[in-house]
Formats: sequence, C-alpha cells, structure tokens
Amino acid sequence: MSGKLRIGLFALLMALLAGPLPAQNRLAQFRSRFQKETDPIHRAKLMPQLGEAQFDEIDKDLAADKLPDALSVLQQYRDEAESCAKALDAKGVNVEKHPSGFKELELSLRESLRRLDDILVSFTPDEQGLFRVLRNDLDGLDRHLIREIFPSQDDKDTHEEKP
Repeated sequence: MSGKLRIGLFALLMALLAGPLPAQNRLAQFRSRFQKETDPIHRAKLMPQLGEAQFDEIDKDLAADKLPDALSVLQQYRDEAESCAKALDAKGVNVEKHPSGFKELELSLRESLRRLDDILVSFTPDEQGLFRVLRNDLDGLDRHLIREIFPSQDDKDTHEEKP
C-alpha cells in the first residue's frame, strides 16, 4: 500500500472515530463562546449556531424520551434569545440601516420555530403544553425582530388597513 493511500485511510478512520465527539461537545463549545462574548451583535451572530446545536440536543433528548431535559434546553434557548434581543434593543441603533445581529437572531428564531413545529406534531396535546408556551414566546420575539428590521412594513400595513 502506498504511503499516500495509507495516510488517507488513516485520516478517514480518525475522522470517522472522532465524528461523534465534536457533535457531543459542539453545544458546550457554542455555549461557552456565547457566554464569554460581551458584544450584543457578536452574541446575536452566534445564535444560529448555538440554536442549531441546542435543537440537535433537544432531538437527542426526545429520542431518549427525556422530555424534561428537552424542555430545559428549549427554555435556555428562549432565555438566550431574549437576552440577545434586549441587549440589541438597548444599543439604540437604527436597525433598518444597521441590521447586523438583528437579522442573525431573527434567522435563528425562524429556524427554531420551524424545528419546534416539526417536533410538536409528534406530541400528544398534554405533552405540547409547556413546549407550546415556549413556542409562543419565541414567536413573539421573532415578530418583534421583524418589526425592528422592517419598520416601514408596519407603516404600509397600517395605511392599507385604513379605508
């Protein structure tokens, strides 16, 4: 066997063996980066990756019938998204002209709502309860961000409704 082929096979084997490990540590890595970040815009830009890792964890918990653990991860995502939105709002920037951070957070929320909707259809009405409350919180936050990013759309909607 040639040296290049041997190195290639070794690299492939190592990638296969190491594959699950980064997935397990991914959430911890993103959460650590998120908590260390002090700039609200940079924190918001981390939310799509953090949210994806959290929803992967939620999926894993649900597959293992750990509903309370999945709910806890979702609550943490909601709390992190709310803290990002509040910090971005506190910056007082013209979001329509400078949407950086706002749009990443909104994209994360939109994707999370889609994934949560996919999860909710498999639940019984009793199981949906607290998840639905968190979904409503996330939806309200998403709508707030959309209004911040596209304020002129609110003006158009208001004018169109008047006879």
